[in-house]
Amino acid sequence: MPWKGIVNQSFTPAGFAEYCQGLGGWTWTPEFITLHNTASPTLADRPNGFTHQHMLNFEHYYRDEQHWQAGPHLFVDDHAIWVFTPLTVSGRHSPSWNERAFGVEMLGDYDSEAFDSGRGLAVQQNAVAAIAILSALRKIDPDTMKLHKEDPATTHDCPGARVDKARFIQAVKDAA
Repeated sequence: MPWKGIVNQSFTPAGFAEYCQGLGGWTWTPEFITLHNTASPTLADRPNGFTHQHMLNFEHYYRDEQHWQAGPHLFVDDHAIWVFTPLTVSGRHSPSWNERAFGVEMLGDYDSEAFDSGRGLAVQQNAVAAIAILSALRKIDPDTMKLHKEDPATTHDCPGARVDKARFIQAVKDAA
């Protein structure tokens, strides 16, 4: 299967909402959203968040090293929401759910880095906004969101022990 390409554009939450409203040509129907964290790189590894070059590096990793046909849909840092895999096609991010779920990667290691303060809180706020926008766009119930570690084919604690699923989902509902 050929590589699905990347968008490599970053947005504020308001810009992301506007971008999503202009999308058409959907080739799949996502049923829920899967939340991830990068773990590596950490927030400390990316003091200024992601750049266009980082997205190109991710493309090389997923396409050329992993030999996947796509990657996650979004990468979220404390400054922006980055669209990676086009939202209109399925991505690759969680073994059991690739064809059924949007994949949202948050910059950081939330086993060791703070998620409820500082830069981690800013990442969380951008991720909440992104997921609220995707949920409204595709009529996805926020209660259906899954953490990557809930995938039965996954063995690591992603998006990290400091991410409280119930609190995160409530924040998405509050933002909607």
